[in-house]
Amino acid sequence: MADHRAITAVCHSIIKLLETRSQSVDFNSQLQFKVYLAGDFAEKPITAGVSLFLYRIFINTAYRNPPGRIRHPGQRDKIQLPLDLHFLLTAWGPDATLQHSIAGWMMRTLADRPILATHELDAEASNSFNRDEAVEIVIGELNNEMIIRIWYMLLDTKYQLSVPYVARNVHIDSSETISEGLPVQACGGWRSFPPHPPQAKKILERDLIAGRLDVPDLPDAWNTRFEHDFGQ
Repeated sequence: MADHRAITAVCHSIIKLLETRSQSVDFNSQLQFKVYLAGDFAEKPITAGVSLFLYRIFINTAYRNPPGRIRHPGQRDKIQLPLDLHFLLTAWGPDATLQHSIAGWMMRTLADRPILATHELDAEASNSFNRDEAVEIVIGELNNEMIIRIWYMLLDTKYQLSVPYVARNVHIDSSETISEGLPVQACGGWRSFPPHPPQAKKILERDLIAGRLDVPDLPDAWNTRFEHDFGQ
């Protein structure tokens, strides 16, 4: 699907989508949109806006061994690496009214735009995705206990309203290829030629007696199948 930049491209594309869509909404406050590391929660908290924290990367079990792309005849990439990206979107605000409004708007926006198209992903990592690729964003399954545990591990940071999401089926291509057999050009057995050629019976009988199955003396232009019936 994409190269090694796919993970960062997805995270920044989501933040860019929210930032762009926020310009049409009046929150009476200047919003910030950032991709966070764990240390950012304590060191660089947002006053008002949305942060994305990637807390887990897991193999997509529905597409465990997707085949690699064909590069040249007989050459294929090694199997793709299918990933699900689990992240928290946190709504920040100095008061409950603004924080709740941001959370509701954030969820509504991703419900309206659950698919990240190639041009959105490539805007953050040029030429990292192929033209036919997209990433789906869905609500994650994370109970309250796990959310609180994540926040507890973030250096005792005070809890902020957060919603779990998953970016599903992010495929990362291999940079290595494997060799495959070329497509079959002809099967063993009778060679093709037009029906009832005048010399077919004699040549075929001669080659069969000699132990040869090929019929090299027949013209290359013969394309139709000759059925194994000497009586034709």
